[in-house]
Amino acid sequence: MQRGLKVLIVAGAAALVMAPMQARADGFFSPWVGSAFGGAVTPTNVERGHTTWGISAGGMGAGIIGGELDFGYTPNFFGSKDLIGSNAAINVMGNLIVGVPVGGQHGAGIRPYVTAGLGLLRTHADGGTFGNPTSSENGLGWNAGAGVMGYFTDHVGLRGDLRYLRGFNNHDLGFGTGDSLAQVRFWRASVGVVFR
Repeated sequence: MQRGLKVLIVAGAAALVMAPMQARADGFFSPWVGSAFGGAVTPTNVERGHTTWGISAGGMGAGIIGGELDFGYTPNFFGSKDLIGSNAAINVMGNLIVGVPVGGQHGAGIRPYVTAGLGLLRTHADGGTFGNPTSSENGLGWNAGAGVMGYFTDHVGLRGDLRYLRGFNNHDLGFGTGDSLAQVRFWRASVGVVFR
């Protein structure tokens, strides 16, 4: 039943993002790179920051409110590959996004925005030097954040974004530390090119 609920939530978020917008819809696509930090899974991991990258895409009806699909991938999320083995955190979130296009929907201008939503938060670790068991967990998570899109022309600009991601359920990380059950939570700051 829990798996069915997750599938339903992810499908609903995808439908929101893919739903037809008004004729004046303002679609965007943004590949980004950033840093994941401030995590609370183990004492030595994402608190010092890890490179993360991904893609966000969506549309805003009348340029103000709409949906966004956000994919993020953070390799070595739990620490060094030499110690922990291949490990990562992955998020796929369907979000509501609200912003105001200062300067209009065409030509140069900026759009500050806020965003929040639900989706998949997946973690994976495969052992490493200490021979810990392989652990892969899929869980329901949420994210919330804010940012700004700045356009130089009708179609190209830059996007800066800061958001907080957190899982609802405990992930069994399998590190044998005594704290192997933990809610994955971290901040992500990113910058990318945005196309509309």
